[in-house]
Amino acid sequence: MSVAETADGQSPSTAVADREAHRGRDRSGSSGRAFLAVLHRDVYVTGKELPAFLAQVILQPLFLLFVFGRVLSSLGYTTPGYRHVLFPGIVGLTAVLTSIQQTALPLVIDFSFTKEIEDRLLAPLPVAVVAVEKMVFASLRALVAACLMFPVGILVLGSIPWRASGVGLLVVALVLGPLVGSAIGMTLGTAIAPNKINVVFALVLLPITFTGCSQYPWPSLRRLEWYQWVTTLNPLTYVSETMRAALVPGVGHMRTWICVLMLGVSLVIFGVTGIRGFMRRALD
Repeated sequence: MSVAETADGQSPSTAVADREAHRGRDRSGSSGRAFLAVLHRDVYVTGKELPAFLAQVILQPLFLLFVFGRVLSSLGYTTPGYRHVLFPGIVGLTAVLTSIQQTALPLVIDFSFTKEIEDRLLAPLPVAVVAVEKMVFASLRALVAACLMFPVGILVLGSIPWRASGVGLLVVALVLGPLVGSAIGMTLGTAIAPNKINVVFALVLLPITFTGCSQYPWPSLRRLEWYQWVTTLNPLTYVSETMRAALVPGVGHMRTWICVLMLGVSLVIFGVTGIRGFMRRALD
């Protein structure tokens, strides 16, 4: 056996590389288990606070559905088919707003008051992965809230639009919508001073709600071209229009590939910005 070889016939450099690769796999496996453990803890806590969580995420979209879809329709101010145009937008609105709120507010509280984030940072996870876990958890909560709108819609409206062939596109919207919302929430929660978060929410959430095409299809704004362009700056627009493409394809909507592309771009922009902001706040 050559001096330049180990007992199993490998060169020293190869043996070192193998050991480093093995350690990398161990660290990766440990980080993965830690990520799932932290996520499981958050889900468990949500289960214990389920009634409060449901009241928090359902009341606003329920009243929007009731007033716009039931009351105005009964009074004759909207056409009978409007409720089916409205419903997909309200589902998208629920997904995005819930994920924004469930990311931004806990971050402000954790970083400024309870300092609970310090416990998360002690976990065997890179700081960026801790930020990702916060986004994934908020997205899961938003996904639950969005799915709950289907039975709520049946209860309030009597029926909701549905087609089996649109399930795939619906899943895309239900995944990308909450993720984009949580990325926006991460950006807000790490960039805004705690004493200004209420003001920022008032200035951000209301415009998001009413410029996101949740109450009307995007093509219907052709008569207000300037406003139609304003709505293209809102990621919620692309969630609402994807939902409509999945559930009510007969109604005019933005092209699906544009919606998916813009949601992907929004996720990258706000995700990178939010994670960098989280790392900056965590290391301060």
